[in-house]
Amino acid sequence: MLRGFFYGKQPKRMKKTHRLITYVLVAIIIPMAGWGSRPAMGRSITDAAGRDVSVPDTVDHVICSGAGILRLLTYLDGQDRIVAVDDMETRRPQFDARPYALANPRFKALPVFGGFRGHDHPERILTLDPLPQVIFKARSSTGYDPEELAIKTGLPVVVLNTGDLGRHRPDLYQALRIMGTVMGQSPRAEAVIAFFEQRIHDLEARTRHTPADKRPGCFVGGIAYRGPHGFQSTEPAYPPFTFVNVRNLAGPAGSGTENLSHSSVAKEQIVVWNPDRLFLDLSTLQMGGQAGGWHELKTDPAYRGLSAVQEGRVYGLLPYNWYSCNFGSILANAYYIGKCVYPEAFADTDPVAEADRIYTYLVGQPVFATMNKSFGEMVFRPVPLR
Repeated sequence: MLRGFFYGKQPKRMKKTHRLITYVLVAIIIPMAGWGSRPAMGRSITDAAGRDVSVPDTVDHVICSGAGILRLLTYLDGQDRIVAVDDMETRRPQFDARPYALANPRFKALPVFGGFRGHDHPERILTLDPLPQVIFKARSSTGYDPEELAIKTGLPVVVLNTGDLGRHRPDLYQALRIMGTVMGQSPRAEAVIAFFEQRIHDLEARTRHTPADKRPGCFVGGIAYRGPHGFQSTEPAYPPFTFVNVRNLAGPAGSGTENLSHSSVAKEQIVVWNPDRLFLDLSTLQMGGQAGGWHELKTDPAYRGLSAVQEGRVYGLLPYNWYSCNFGSILANAYYIGKCVYPEAFADTDPVAEADRIYTYLVGQPVFATMNKSFGEMVFRPVPLR
C-alpha cells in the first residue's frame, strides 16, 4: 500500500508532495533508530579547547585518542571503562617504557578504533560494541579534527591538553580535573594532583638550600622526541634537574632556552662544557647497537675524552618521552639523579623502591623491574662504556 502511495502514477504536484513527505520521514526515522545506541546527554563541561561539550551524567564506556590520554585515564582508575584503543596500544615492541600499558596488558587485546597520535577512524568507532559514550582526545596539530570527529560519530569529543610537570603543569592538572569531572572521578583527580605536588615539594626541599656554586653542571642526552635520538638530544627545561636543583648546562638561566621542550646540542658544545655528570635517557637504545647515545659514548673520541666518561659518571635513566610524557618516570628519575648528585640529601631513599611506589600509586602496579629488563638492566646504574 505504501509502495503504491509513494510510487504509483500521480500528478507532478502530488509526486513533489510525496517526495517531501518521504524526506521528512527519513529525517525523523533514521535518528530515532540510533537513539538506543547514542549516549544521553545530561550535563555540559568545558574542555581544554574552550568548547562546551554535553556529556552523559554517568560515563561507563570511553575511548582515548592521541598521545598521553589513556595514561591519564589510568591515573584516574578509569582503565576498565576503555572499550577500544588506538594501534599504539596493540604493538609488541622490544622496548616499552609506558608504565600504564605495562600495568594493563589487556589493552593489547582490545579492538582498535584508529591510528596513533589521534588518527581516528570514525567508521570503526561506530562499530564498537559497546559504543563509547565519550571520546577523550589530545589537543594536537595532527590527527582528526575534534569537531569533525564529533559530527561524523555523533559522540561527544572532549579535548584535553596533557601538559607536563614543568611550565605546562597547569595544563596537566586541568586535564586531570576535566577528565575526573566527566568520569565521576574528581576526588581521585585531586588526589593525583596532590601526589605530584607532594613529590615535587619533597624533591625540592632536599636540595633547595644548596648554594648555587655547589650545584654541579650536568647534561642529559638521548631524550626521545617523536622517536629515538642520539646523545645530542636533550631538554633545556628537563624537570628532574629542576626538581633537585641541578644546573642544566643545556638551559642555563638567562639563555632563553629554559622553556624549550626539546633541543639538539652541538657535540662540540658538550665537549666544551665537560659536564660533571652525564645522564643517558635509555630510549636511545631503540636505535640499535650501532647507533644512538650509548653507542656514541662508547665509540666517539670526542665523548670518550669527557671526564665523566673516563671516570664512570654516566648514569642510565628511565625514558622520559614515550607516547607523551611519562610523569611517574619523571619523578622516579629525579629521585635517582638526586641520589647521584646529592647522596647525603637522599641518604634515606632507594630510587628503585621509590619508582615502584610511584608506579603503584599512579598505575596500580610496580613495573620498574619489567622496564629495567627491557632496557638491558641499565636503569638507575652507571652505564657500561667498555
